[in-house]
Order: sequence, then C-alpha cells, then structure tokens
Amino acid sequence: MTDTITLSRPVADFHVHVRDGDMMKLVVPTIKSGGVSLAYIMPNLVPPLTSVDDVLAYKSRLEAVDPTITYLMTLYLCPAITPQVIHNAAKAGITGVKCYPAGVTTNSEYGVASYAPYYPTFAAMEQEDMVLNLHGECPSGQHIHVLNAEQEFLPTLKDIHGRFPRLRIVLEHCTSAAAIQAVKDCGPTVAATITAHHLFLTIDNWAGNSFNYCKPVAKFPTDRQALLEAATSGCPKFFFGSDSAPHPITNKEKGQNAAAGVFTQSHAAAYVAEAFDQLGKLDKLDRFLCDFGRQFYKVTPAQDEPSWTVVLKKQQNVVPRLLGQGPSAVAPFKAGETLNWKVEIVDAV
Repeated sequence: MTDTITLSRPVADFHVHVRDGDMMKLVVPTIKSGGVSLAYIMPNLVPPLTSVDDVLAYKSRLEAVDPTITYLMTLYLCPAITPQVIHNAAKAGITGVKCYPAGVTTNSEYGVASYAPYYPTFAAMEQEDMVLNLHGECPSGQHIHVLNAEQEFLPTLKDIHGRFPRLRIVLEHCTSAAAIQAVKDCGPTVAATITAHHLFLTIDNWAGNSFNYCKPVAKFPTDRQALLEAATSGCPKFFFGSDSAPHPITNKEKGQNAAAGVFTQSHAAAYVAEAFDQLGKLDKLDRFLCDFGRQFYKVTPAQDEPSWTVVLKKQQNVVPRLLGQGPSAVAPFKAGETLNWKVEIVDAV
C-alpha cells in the first residue's frame, strides 16, 4: 500500500484566486503549503485587470509576498482588450485572457454579453499563442439556471473553437459529464481544468451549505463520477485548476446572498490525493497535478524552476476551521475534517 508519494515536481495550479490587499497577504503564503509552485492567477479583482500595466503591477505585489512562486498572469476580457493590447501583453509575458460571461460569478459584472465583438481579439490571441480561459456558464434567465448553465454554454465553446481552431482554449472548472464530453469532442487545442472540491461535491453538499457553494455549482452524482473518471484517466486534456476562491467568512455566512467560492489552496494536493486514493488511482496523480497543465500551457523550465520537492504522506491531517482571524478569516474546504493525506515541503539543501 502506497503511503508516501514524491511528486516529480511541485504542483501546477492553473486556476488561482488570491484577491488583493490584506486578503492577498493572507492567502498567497498558502500556495506553497498546498504543494503548488506555479499559480495561474485570475484577473477578477475590483476593479478587474484590464491593462498590461495593471497585470504587471499585480504580479509585483504577489512576488513581494512570496517570490518563490511562479505566477502566470491573465487579463480580464472586456472591450478594453483590443488586438493591440493582446500583442503588447504577449511581449510582456502575460499568458492568457479570462472570459467571464457578465454576471455569472464573483466580480463578473464587467464580463462578456456577446462574443462576436471579440473575434478580432481572439484572432490576435491565436496569432500570439495566448490562452483563452472560459468560465463556461450562461447567465441565468427564463430557461437557464445554475444546474444547466454550463451545459447551455457548451455550444459557445464549440463555436469559438470552430472559428479559431489554433487558439488554445481552457474550459475552466468543469462540473458536468456534458462538459467533459464536449472537451473530448474538440481538437487538441481545447483542454479543461478540474478543481479539488468538485471531486467531492454534489448538489446535496451545497444546497443549504454556503461553504460548499461555488460557481459553477456542483451537480449530480453522475457528473461527479465523470469528473473523477476524467481526472484519473491519464488524458492530457484534463489537468488541475483549483479555482480556490477565498472569501471573508462574513460573506459566506449570508445565507441566500452568500459569496460563491470554495477555498482549497492551503491543502490543494492533499485534497486531490484523497480523491484519487479513494478510487485506487494514485498512479495517475502526478501527471494530473504536475505535468498535463504545464504541457498544455507550454511552460518552459526557464519559467518554472521550483527549489523544493513535494512529498505526500498518508497520515491524519486535520483541516483548520479558519485561516486568519476575525470577520476577514477564511474557512477552508472540509474545515474541521480529517484528511488522510498531508503535504510535506522539502526545501533544497
């Protein structure tokens, strides 16, 4: 029985929220403690990151908190992101552009209502080999609700892929069997991230429990099974993106108006190891956490040279009830519960 796993290299997390200001200072140190050395940073700050200078300034603030992490940066898709901005961003080393449908999740009010106006931007991204990250949901309306919003978005994914076949696209945080199949149906330039929390949750876990509420919401047991099968399949189209989303505990306790987001950063690799172990698929863990995402994003050794090793040990690991103190404290996923795996960071001598 495997009780110690040394990863080939630290985890690459291709969907990370760390906010800004005091929340950033609280959360960024947990990136490494979760086993992650490379973090793909989301741009939905307040206000969102819509210029190259804003993104680079934010990266500098992150590096001031922990300079040992590799931060890959993104722009927030909005009318300000013109083809010229894309060309400038590529020169500056910005990796991708995040597309939020307007109003679907946290800080998405500046997002996209129609995709056609952005075709020139997508063409420039294709030319520069930048990545388009899609929050794959349609806004709720007469026939659309949280349980079918992802499925209703999938024709949009396929349409963009058909128009721009060389554009690398990531369908973020898949939650449904339909999304998994759609990614499989697309060509090799389309991939998907799968979170840690969606490997555990179904609708019953968040209905009435705001701490498990996120967007897109967890769905049915058959959908969770499809996510587990994709994550442990060894298919390079599916890799880790935690979508770890810290919110002050006061914003998670608001009942009907609770903030959408689950915080997993501090125990990222341990959560995933737990899920893989339950299926007897620990042999698939390393490539899902460490390899497939780096390959799709074309991360070079020069960009990503972690100075430590991640060892996962099978031992009891109690998740703290809170990170931080007071009303701004953050509740981790499975707070107070005991995991069977623990991350150990071994620094280079």
